[in-house]
Amino acid sequence: MTVTIGRRELLAALGGAAALWPLAARAQQPKVPVIGFLERKSARDSGQTLAAFHRGLNEAAFIEGQNVAIEYRWAENLHDRLPMLAADLVQRKVALIAAPDTASALAAKAATTTIPIVFNTSADPVALGLVASLNRPGGNVTGITSLNTEVVSKRLELLHEVVPKASTIGLLVNQADPQLAHVNIAGIQTASRSLGLQILVLNASSNDEIDEAFAALARQGIGALVVTADSHFNARSQQLAALVLRYALPAISPIREFTVAGGLFSYGTSLVGIYRQLGAYTAKILKGVNPAELPVSQSTKVELSINLRTAKLLGLSFPLAVLGRADEVIE
Repeated sequence: MTVTIGRRELLAALGGAAALWPLAARAQQPKVPVIGFLERKSARDSGQTLAAFHRGLNEAAFIEGQNVAIEYRWAENLHDRLPMLAADLVQRKVALIAAPDTASALAAKAATTTIPIVFNTSADPVALGLVASLNRPGGNVTGITSLNTEVVSKRLELLHEVVPKASTIGLLVNQADPQLAHVNIAGIQTASRSLGLQILVLNASSNDEIDEAFAALARQGIGALVVTADSHFNARSQQLAALVLRYALPAISPIREFTVAGGLFSYGTSLVGIYRQLGAYTAKILKGVNPAELPVSQSTKVELSINLRTAKLLGLSFPLAVLGRADEVIE
């Protein structure tokens, strides 16, 4: 028996088949991994560092929007929001959580024991309880540690060389991140005793508190300031540098961005380099490396940047021994 199909029926049949083709094609496409990016700062404060994180991913052939997706969670410098944001990423079953600072790393670790976590911290990750050891982390967490808290004593020594008459030094800490604040305070107090210096600890967990801290230093006649390694302060280099000039207060920071913005000088690891390395480590996990067996990377390169323009405005001169060690001099 011959069955005759009319033109209208044929077009309808073909149209129905065509509608199924995209569904079949999508079903065959590989699933794109999703990175959860948990950051204590705000998005507007993270332009350069976020670009560096993407660069680390791109160098390993991971391109956002092509073969990897990223779910961003910004705590807007509100430390208490981190546990909720970390829990949300866990609920969304992301493939991995990238935690670029100590507070976000601790929040992520508290939220999951199964999803891989890649952290950055300027403190000792073993002492923080993030990993069992540097060589064999042993769980779902690994990452990068810099020397920024370990060299806090060196920052104090450098500041003392530049401002030898300052007998009391201010220390700016962020108690919203208590673990990191404790490490910074302990490190500088040990160093201050050997140098015969007094330390005045000032807490600043908001922009207004940073302003108030500088005003308090001026009222008490404190001669110099050490800014501690903390993402809250890292994101406020412009504000800190402006206050240095307003109050004519010599200050040293862990990050180069402070010096470029007009601060006096800085000594520490490259923030941009750390985020790039964080992206590279994230890529390793995405490619199947077990975080339990991926050693924590220890960033050992420390850079000294000096702003001679600011030194002139403050009426200071750097000793030749300090200038000779500088990696960058802004004139």
